[in-house]
Amino acid sequence: MKGLTRRQRQVLEFILDKLDSGSLIPTYREMADHFGFSSPNAVLIHIKALRSKGYLQNQPGRARSLQVLDPHAPKLRVRPRIASIPIYGTIPAGYPMDTDQEDEGCVLIDIDTLGIKPTARTFGLKVQGNSMLGKFIMSGDIAILEHGLEPRSGDVVAALIDGQVTLKTFFVQQGKPFLRAENPHYPNLIPREELQIQGVMVALIRKRQ
Repeated sequence: MKGLTRRQRQVLEFILDKLDSGSLIPTYREMADHFGFSSPNAVLIHIKALRSKGYLQNQPGRARSLQVLDPHAPKLRVRPRIASIPIYGTIPAGYPMDTDQEDEGCVLIDIDTLGIKPTARTFGLKVQGNSMLGKFIMSGDIAILEHGLEPRSGDVVAALIDGQVTLKTFFVQQGKPFLRAENPHYPNLIPREELQIQGVMVALIRKRQ
């Protein structure tokens, strides 16, 4: 970054990495240990330089009160926040079918771009079929779903209906749930016996051809 020495940039990026991981601002001692400085005073010199150059400021009355200032900080975030989401096979976006969940590896997602916060219950399924075109979901897309969420009317869900799975829009009408296709060539699905929601879609990934 223009105006920073190599070490000043390293100190600032170390602070940003800690913040990105959800940690507190590191202490001077933690920074000294990380960079192998003999004492925290060496860190203080770099912090003072970063403050004078407009990259950091103190928040009065608060411990660990360093704050990274915009617009400089985003330019230093050369590594996006990436999460690995497991892919558990395919899901029909058409007529329900019998399918087995199979681990097919993972897909890496940019958390900031998709705007989601993945958890241990987040997973992906490859879409197969075209019954959801009205929701701009195409065959070959990867639906990112969250298990355990309570579906609301209008949510796209991975559902187990009468023992078969499908990707559809969830609705409740007159107190009774049903699954709606987003393509007039496919019927809505009303469960005869059982409807289980396996996941609510929170994001969609379309791989470039």
